[in-house]
Amino acid sequence: MPPRIYLAGFDVFRTDAKDHGTYLKRLCSAQGLHGLFPLDNQAPPNLSPAATAQWICRQNLQMIHDCTALLANLNDFRGLEPDSGTAFEVGAAIALGKPVWAYFEGPATLRQQVPHDACGRDAQGFAVEDFNLPRNLMLACTWSGRSTCVEAAIRDLGQWLSASPPSA
Repeated sequence: MPPRIYLAGFDVFRTDAKDHGTYLKRLCSAQGLHGLFPLDNQAPPNLSPAATAQWICRQNLQMIHDCTALLANLNDFRGLEPDSGTAFEVGAAIALGKPVWAYFEGPATLRQQVPHDACGRDAQGFAVEDFNLPRNLMLACTWSGRSTCVEAAIRDLGQWLSASPPSA
């Protein structure tokens, strides 16, 4: 059975989300991987919004539990940081012992991305991390690797899994 890859990211909010999910799964297939897109599951009709949210959360967590690895779109979303749901999914995968591969474009370090004063404080007075990392240390110190775009990320993750397959 090919490695199962959970495709985490804000891609589910795109206007062409289903088509994009199909594209991502095709990229996975070309690398001998089986892509799991969050929209592969459809909530039962007639659920309340709160019940739908709970159902989606349970389904996505189950997919993460069942995957071999997680591929995370950590591009900026609605600001200077990755999507919070994706960051949560990365943490869940790490907690389950699943390898995470990240992809995003952008500045090499948080200090290059987030405007700050001479003391390293942003406009609200909060310290901007200065660890020479491209994302918050809790993300950057836990991923198995990173790429700059999804096409490269799926290829790189496939190669990494072939060289060092996870035990789960």
